[in-house]
Amino acid sequence: MSKIPDKPQDVFIPLIEDYRRIFGNDLISLIIYGSAAAGHYVKGKSDINLLVVLTPRGASRLEDAFETVRRWRKRHVAVPWVMTKHFIEKSLDAYPIEFLNLKHNHIVIYGEDVLQSLDFKPEDLRLQIERELKGKLILLREGYLDVGGEAKPLRRLIARSITAFMAVFKALVYLKQQSVPASGRETVQELSRLFNFDANIFLQCIDLKEGKDTLSSKDVAVVFKKYLQEVENICDLVDDVSR
Repeated sequence: MSKIPDKPQDVFIPLIEDYRRIFGNDLISLIIYGSAAAGHYVKGKSDINLLVVLTPRGASRLEDAFETVRRWRKRHVAVPWVMTKHFIEKSLDAYPIEFLNLKHNHIVIYGEDVLQSLDFKPEDLRLQIERELKGKLILLREGYLDVGGEAKPLRRLIARSITAFMAVFKALVYLKQQSVPASGRETVQELSRLFNFDANIFLQCIDLKEGKDTLSSKDVAVVFKKYLQEVENICDLVDDVSR
């Protein structure tokens, strides 16, 4: 049971069997999201992310799943997100970015597709986009000061942050044109087209995250400062979107 799966599909049937055994008719959906749903799963590095949708009665007895969750973690299935349909419906105003990205990047392996029909109010989405961008900008500045501009920790900071920005950028593209690009690179390029800014700095950050760059220590510091400036520029652009 501890074998790490070669591909996400290897665990679908046993996952279904385990969760149906535990929750029975209280199990509404099992949904894979994240890298395993997007086709970016890497054995031994990626977790398989799982959304479990239960009835209220099922959600009241999560302790029944303790042992199953523990066993599946050994196979790189992350601790699942657990929600009810009511929770999802009532949370779209508070977490539109998260649910938008779930909607556009998921695989239903059991039950009802509770995400496909979700609809988002532009004003809710714009507000969270602005809040997330400005919050992340503050954290980038804090991180820059914390590491004293040293190249290695700056690399780690860029790699962590660019992944988080992609979710927000996809939401911003959706807000503008009601569609979501498939990859991070496509997202940056489409965002650049829509808002007329230079995409190169974000593409460099993606290269760095993927280990495809040849930047010197000095270059990393230059890229980081440009990265900060472009994020700030996008913050200013968001102020005027859908107001």
